[in-house]
Amino acid sequence: MFSEAGFINACSCRMNGESDIVPGILNLALHVGDDPEKVLRNRKIFADAIGVDAQRFTTCAQVHGSKVQVVTDKVIGSGALSFANTVPETDALITNLPNVPLLLFYADCVPVLLADPVTGAIGLAHAGWRGTAAQIAKKTVHAMVESFGTEPENLLGAIGPSIGACCYEVDDAVKEKMPEYASFFTDKGNGKYWLDLWNVNRQQLLEAGLLQEHISMAGICTNDHPELFCSYRYEKGKTGRMGVCLCRKAIKSN
Repeated sequence: MFSEAGFINACSCRMNGESDIVPGILNLALHVGDDPEKVLRNRKIFADAIGVDAQRFTTCAQVHGSKVQVVTDKVIGSGALSFANTVPETDALITNLPNVPLLLFYADCVPVLLADPVTGAIGLAHAGWRGTAAQIAKKTVHAMVESFGTEPENLLGAIGPSIGACCYEVDDAVKEKMPEYASFFTDKGNGKYWLDLWNVNRQQLLEAGLLQEHISMAGICTNDHPELFCSYRYEKGKTGRMGVCLCRKAIKSN
């Protein structure tokens, strides 16, 4: 849906990189203790593969919160070459500018992608359980409505590769943070549950006004496919981060 509407959306895999943190993976994050120069080379590999400018990657320091940042001209390229100038303490980026590749980082958390074919606005969110409990998907939609005049029924939405309900075990403390989404927890006994983050975030998009037929789900569990993706849970915290990029293509003039 996204490509046909004039947007670039892509998720990296872990193979064919230059990282040290796990030898040979395509880690795209500068905050996980990897060699920064190798991370930048990995980003260039990814950027070239999907047709964007790596120096215009716009990133944020993700903190499992629910802050949404509007990306203006002054913000373009934040975090592209150094973690020091990334957008601080933010878990969702939105913009209506063309050729601005938003880039967020994941290793089990849920990528939520939003694109408005009418206004050209885009949004990219990072939804772990804390961000999901804080309704970051819904807040990102609301921010696009307020900032760009987006009408939710026009939005295209997608849930990217992330940990599935098959593998995401949580406890009572997590369940208590999401009482309105109790039906998405499957009781496995002893105060433990399987949590379906994919469908909680899908439900939040529906509640925000997206049409059911405009929401796609990758349906790929990162914990089940560690050969393809970085998985924080599977690798017990010692791993890199895959990147998800969303960008509005510029309209070429004749």
